[in-house]
Amino acid sequence: MDPTTHLGSTPVVQAYRAFGEREARGVSATYESWAIGVSEDPVVADLIATLPRAKRQPNLVFAAARWNGARGTYGDFRTTLIELWPQVRATILARATQTNEANRCAVLLPFLAELPQPLALLEVGAAAGLCLLPDRYSYRYDDGTALDPDEGPSDAVLPCAIGPGVAVPDRLPEVAWRAGIDLEPVDVHDDDSRAWLETLVWPEHDDRRTRLRAALDVARRDPPRVVRGDLLDVLPALAAEAPRDATLVVFHSAVLAYLDAEARSAFVDTVSALPGHWISNEGARVLPATTHLAAGDRGDGFVVTVDGVPRAYAHPHGRAVAELHD
Repeated sequence: MDPTTHLGSTPVVQAYRAFGEREARGVSATYESWAIGVSEDPVVADLIATLPRAKRQPNLVFAAARWNGARGTYGDFRTTLIELWPQVRATILARATQTNEANRCAVLLPFLAELPQPLALLEVGAAAGLCLLPDRYSYRYDDGTALDPDEGPSDAVLPCAIGPGVAVPDRLPEVAWRAGIDLEPVDVHDDDSRAWLETLVWPEHDDRRTRLRAALDVARRDPPRVVRGDLLDVLPALAAEAPRDATLVVFHSAVLAYLDAEARSAFVDTVSALPGHWISNEGARVLPATTHLAAGDRGDGFVVTVDGVPRAYAHPHGRAVAELHD
């Protein structure tokens, strides 16, 4: 009997096949191979299924395997997972997918720049708070626009392709106040935490790893405040701390996919009731207002929405932003 018959269409199989075919294909050959391998491997799929549901996501499982020595082929990943399962499982349970991609600031910048300045930035799912520092990075858009902080070029340089229909920013935002929320804030001074953030970067993405290190160095000079707690519990009180003479902007990237439908709905209700503005940078399938955009070659890209209105497509790691089209 074909061994994949045992798998049927279990949630683990579906999730890993979708990850391999939609998210990793053409982006990471290693993760595509691992994800498709899991979807065809009853032993490994059953092992992953023993994890709590929230801990089965490919990014976390793959990073935990790499943390414990997995490299290269699916066979190597499989061997690590099976032979070192207690260690890998402990890593999975102790860690979280906190892909703190500073380059997403390049996608958010056009929309931050169009708001009344100065800004009070509040990020949910902030991890180390790297996206709370858009005024401390240098930007290089492919139309020739170069933006630097007032004090000079930053060590962290964020490149981005900007498509027609998206206004190219001509200045960095003026930030009067900034704070974040995370279930497990990342201490930018802790070497172990920094190493885990690097492990979350996909294997072939050396440029992202280099930018992460540079952004962490920027953050270490003056770390943003990140409050520990659940976003639904902490958001209203933290938002109330923002100065009244600044424009409150609640924003997030690649966060809501980790909430269930009920929690997402509660978050939308909460953030919509706050003063100021809301910028979302999430997968097209995450919010009801953007699901109709999850089609064709853009199906697994991100969509930037401002106050609930879809505004642009974005690359998940901040490499590009482009106007919406049908």
